[in-house]
Amino acid sequence: MGDLEVTKDGYVAICRVQRGPNNFFDNDMIGELAEAGRQADADKDTRAIVLCSEGKNFCAGANFGEGGLGAERAKTSGELYRNAAKLFDIKTPIVAAVQGAAVGGGLGLALVADFRVATPSSRLHANFAKLGFHQGFGLSVTLPRLIGEQKAAEMLLTARAVKGEEALALGLVDRLVDEDPFSGALEFARTIAANAPLAVTSIRETLRGDLAAEVKSVLERELSEQTWQWDTADCAEGVAANLARREANFTAS
Repeated sequence: MGDLEVTKDGYVAICRVQRGPNNFFDNDMIGELAEAGRQADADKDTRAIVLCSEGKNFCAGANFGEGGLGAERAKTSGELYRNAAKLFDIKTPIVAAVQGAAVGGGLGLALVADFRVATPSSRLHANFAKLGFHQGFGLSVTLPRLIGEQKAAEMLLTARAVKGEEALALGLVDRLVDEDPFSGALEFARTIAANAPLAVTSIRETLRGDLAAEVKSVLERELSEQTWQWDTADCAEGVAANLARREANFTAS
């Protein structure tokens, strides 16, 4: 599967993204993850999934260093979001191992999982307002569902990064480990996989409720808002400032 390695540890499927150090995503990678989830659901001997990645960061979202905003970005993002919606249809419980940073859409990918294991130095960052455009990847639903509307609004409107200890206190991550989030995520997944699989699937389905449908609906709104904002001067300035590691000078234009 391209840049995705899928292996098994007993009843746990390990889906490892291999695009280090930053693991930027694109439509192909998200499609591969959706297909791996579909295969896990079809395999009665897979009872949990660990979502992880190699390199410094869990996922730094989209690679704006490659250029392409406006209509070009809208087209590719529309395709990517259709595959992202499929991730929320996965029926097998997912535990994400979040090392380094989960930024922008990378945070959205981390929130696809049922649980997240991180380290004190892990950094979860909804940086969209600093880039000059609306959040995406379903974060309009998943973030407030996880940490509450007020804290989600704070993260999105201030665009500040949240590190491990604070993320744990917020409920943004579920466990902290000192060094290796993969080992912690695998242990977590093994604990889930040791339980009765039909009961686990049923419990999870009840708890998630209409999440998949809500995400599919909000992805359309997110993309619509992003599309016109990608054509603004503020977005061009936000992306340029981010790449240059400087403060942006926004003009509301």
